[in-house]
Amino acid sequence: MAEVHFVLTTDLPGSAVMRTLTDFGDRRLERFGNIDRAHFQVHGQGPGWADVTEGNALAWERSRYDWDEVAGLVTVKTLESDSWGAGSRWEYRWHPHAGGGTEIEVTVVRNPKTLRGRLIALGLPLLGRRVLKRDLEKVLRRTG
Repeated sequence: MAEVHFVLTTDLPGSAVMRTLTDFGDRRLERFGNIDRAHFQVHGQGPGWADVTEGNALAWERSRYDWDEVAGLVTVKTLESDSWGAGSRWEYRWHPHAGGGTEIEVTVVRNPKTLRGRLIALGLPLLGRRVLKRDLEKVLRRTG
C-alpha cells in the first residue's frame, strides 16, 4: 500500500473547489490534463454521487465519487481498475483558509494489484506528493 498526503491553498472559495472536483462534463477533460477521452465515461450520476471511469494509457480506474459541500468533503473509492485494488481511494477535505481562499487536504491511498500498479506505487512516496499537488494546482488554476 502507498499513501500520499498533502495540503494546498487556493484563492477559490470552497464551493468552486467542490464544483471543480465534481463536474463530470466535457470541461473535466480540459481541467484534468491526465484524463484522456478514451478513458473517460460517466456510468451514473445523482445528487451527491457519481460513478465514473477516468484515466489514460498509463492507468485507469472506475470510481464512486461521493460529496458533501457542507462538510467540505469529496471521497473517491476505486471500484475497478487495471492497476489498483480494493481500498484504493482519494479524499479531498477543504475549509476556509485564515488568510482567505480555501485550504485543501488531499489523501491518496493506492493498493496495487498488478505489476504496473506496484511500480507506480513505488514512486508515490518519492514523487507522488509533489506531482499530485502540482497537478491539482493546475486544475484549480484552470478553474479560476
